[in-house]
Amino acid sequence: MEIIMVKFGIIGIGNMGRSHVKRFMDGVFKNGELTAVCDIRRDRLDWMNENGYTAPKQFESAEELIKSGLVDAVLIATPHYSHTEIAVSAFEHGLHVLCEKPAGVYTKQVREMNAAAEKSGKVFGIMYNQRTNDVYAKTRELVKSGELGEIQRAVWIITDWYRPQAYHNSSDWRSMWSTEGGGALINQCPHQLDLWWWILGMPERIRSFVGFGKFHDIEVEDDVTAYMEYKNGASGLFVTCTAEVPGTNRLEISGTRGKITVEKNNLTFMRAVTDERDFNRENTEPFGRAEVWNCEIPVDRSGGKQHAGITQNFINAVENGEKLLAPGEEGIFGLTISNSIHMSAWTEDWVYPEKIDEDKFYALLQDKIKNSTYVKKTSEATSKLTW
Repeated sequence: MEIIMVKFGIIGIGNMGRSHVKRFMDGVFKNGELTAVCDIRRDRLDWMNENGYTAPKQFESAEELIKSGLVDAVLIATPHYSHTEIAVSAFEHGLHVLCEKPAGVYTKQVREMNAAAEKSGKVFGIMYNQRTNDVYAKTRELVKSGELGEIQRAVWIITDWYRPQAYHNSSDWRSMWSTEGGGALINQCPHQLDLWWWILGMPERIRSFVGFGKFHDIEVEDDVTAYMEYKNGASGLFVTCTAEVPGTNRLEISGTRGKITVEKNNLTFMRAVTDERDFNRENTEPFGRAEVWNCEIPVDRSGGKQHAGITQNFINAVENGEKLLAPGEEGIFGLTISNSIHMSAWTEDWVYPEKIDEDKFYALLQDKIKNSTYVKKTSEATSKLTW
């Protein structure tokens, strides 16, 4: 089979973009090379030169890079709102697209991206690097195989995202409805919301309680408690916050055949020998309890290959059709949960994710932007983010 060297252009070389640049320039990837970069800020392009990364062609607009003819694929690492516009343009010009999380800010926007990807026939991936983590892959396997029985409850407390005020002040686009589109849900938690959907599926309805600027001088959310219900009667609780020290990252999934716990990159599986529903039906002892085994699950606890793993898989998909670990089209599902949590908080009502009124969500978001009185405190001059 002929080896294809996939030529990449990275659009956006801020914090995440720089890490992607370094991996390419350090020769991490097989059959993938960086041939172009783009950023609207000259100082970030200067960073390329100051660090000896002078080989890739430099552009100051995404459109110039996309039309340059120098790349086969783009890796989008720009602020959230711009993802769809850049991706659609890339697809229309016959390029493959790998997009940083989240896919976008609202599902109505992301549907446009997905439609463009389907029409183009090009490879579309999203940087859901936590899918490379074996503890989550094995958890999904245990749930999907039925080994855990019927799911009864899931609880994820993910509060170790501590972000000081200096973080929010560090960039002109962070922590505002108009430029970031949200806070913890749209910035820190897209990976966990993706994993929630990937492992458990889409909840039937969501009721949330959200603190906006509760612990920081920001207008977006920094404290979230979301209660979820599934069609089979299972319940879920998703809790996140960016102001707790030291914070917790613990996922528990209970089913009729036991419980899975994921914490500190360790997976434990307490397996009920008898399905709880069968035991409950047959047991005659007032304090009877099904026998439980502590099962050792073979799992790689290294955390997986993360961003490099997703990128190499994407290169392989372009080169030889390897199945994507994180198809871009699936970016809409975690975002649907995120939008539903926001909408529930704004309307103080239940939201049904699979029937979410996308036009209403968009209107509510635009209202937040229009009526914002928040004044950004940052050392950077606020500018229009045009890519």
